[in-house]
Amino acid sequence: MLDREKFEKLRSILETIPNEFEGRDYTVELFTEELTSRCPFRGLPDFYRIRIIYVPDSRLVELKSLKFYLQSFRDIGITHESLLNVIFEDLLDILQPKYLRIELDVNIRGGIKATVRREHGEPCGTVYRMKVEEVR
Repeated sequence: MLDREKFEKLRSILETIPNEFEGRDYTVELFTEELTSRCPFRGLPDFYRIRIIYVPDSRLVELKSLKFYLQSFRDIGITHESLLNVIFEDLLDILQPKYLRIELDVNIRGGIKATVRREHGEPCGTVYRMKVEEVR
């Protein structure tokens, strides 16, 4: 069960900055391999690669706050699916982007490769739509 109070505290780490090109559609793509959490069943570390793709509206995520936010999951026991959804809903809420897609690649464990994705809205531009379709 998710500890809502703990996640509210983590969420407060995230900051936004104004989008100086509001009204123009463009895509922001962020990637890091520095995301870890703990398996909620065994307590062992889980390692992830996360890709965040969004078309901003009036706000952008401030990158240093995003880094600290992602690092804050290091000692939290959480499933892959819950981790993706917590991050997705936090970013969707603070940014209110026109489009948001998050992909969470889980390092292979027990011979099984897992990827969890969630998406909201429509991607920007034909070329980008083709790129997203290639990933699927």
